[in-house]
Amino acid sequence: MGIRAIVVDTAGTTTDLNFIQDVLFPYSAKALPEFLERYQDNILVENCISDTKEMALEPDADLPRVIEILQQWVAEDRKATPLKTLQGLIWKQGYAKNEFTGHIYPDFIEAIKEYKAQGLRIYSFSSGSVEAQKLLFSHSDGGDLTELFNGHFDTRTGGKLDKQAYCNIINTISLSPKQILFVSDMLEELKAAAAAGLLTCQMVREDGQRTGGFRQVKSFAELKID
Repeated sequence: MGIRAIVVDTAGTTTDLNFIQDVLFPYSAKALPEFLERYQDNILVENCISDTKEMALEPDADLPRVIEILQQWVAEDRKATPLKTLQGLIWKQGYAKNEFTGHIYPDFIEAIKEYKAQGLRIYSFSSGSVEAQKLLFSHSDGGDLTELFNGHFDTRTGGKLDKQAYCNIINTISLSPKQILFVSDMLEELKAAAAAGLLTCQMVREDGQRTGGFRQVKSFAELKID
């Protein structure tokens, strides 16, 4: 039957977690006040502001207070949809101004080209929004990689630790579970994917990383698909 599709996690697998924590998050926190003041009347931004007030149970919060709440959420790495949406918009500007490029491990840049040449389908699954994933891969260190992907999934598909999310991915890409390989550095994600019937492989880039009874590779250069 053989593997027909590969689903890759992003942070820790295709991109360095430090890039997200040390570059993207601080950039969004710093840019938030000016961004919200400038674009508060934009319908998408306006919705994010009212969703933030609702989630924080502070319906009467003024703009400075909303900024304070959002910056607190950045510090906590809260997976809140209004924050993720605003971060995506802010990063889009940062990429457009060439303030940074998306860090992608060189071994993945090489591997995705090989997988594509082999006729494999490639997807990414991240807790960051689909828009943020597209930004990362379109402004990567290796240029625009988006045309090499067949699609992207985020938490709208389901939580990354929930078996159901992987069942939803299987249904969306219409292959049998044993034709899909999921690659992640996180044990809990691999367990959820395995419970849905997917083939799994753990990316172990760091010494001392928690590992379990899954196939392991240290880079995509080791992950050959026959």
